[in-house]
Amino acid sequence: MAKDPSKLDQVVREARLNADKRALGYREQALKLYPWVCGRCARSFDHKTLQLLEVHHKNNNHDDNPADGSNWELLCTYCHENEHSKLKDSAGRTDSGNAASTATFNPFADLKDRLKNKT
Repeated sequence: MAKDPSKLDQVVREARLNADKRALGYREQALKLYPWVCGRCARSFDHKTLQLLEVHHKNNNHDDNPADGSNWELLCTYCHENEHSKLKDSAGRTDSGNAASTATFNPFADLKDRLKNKT
């Protein structure tokens, strides 16, 4: 039985809408708390260019939004993208800087035998 795609579309739409509302809330707070300057490159922003200034969550948890703004910093869109790129680049590395070891567990190793025994 196939699931109703319109219901899934509605759930996704609502989730995005809620995320957008939450983002507007902490964005507005951060813009009131902090000067309109990128925390990395020190580029200044005004009302005309403010859309290029983004809120970065220091601990990367978008649900951690303390009212004092201690988990936020304002970054220009370029520095914000660079910050997230650094996180993606380091995601597959260990503390020593080497690539993480490859997983050795194979859940399908005995699949052929299991299928034979099933019949």
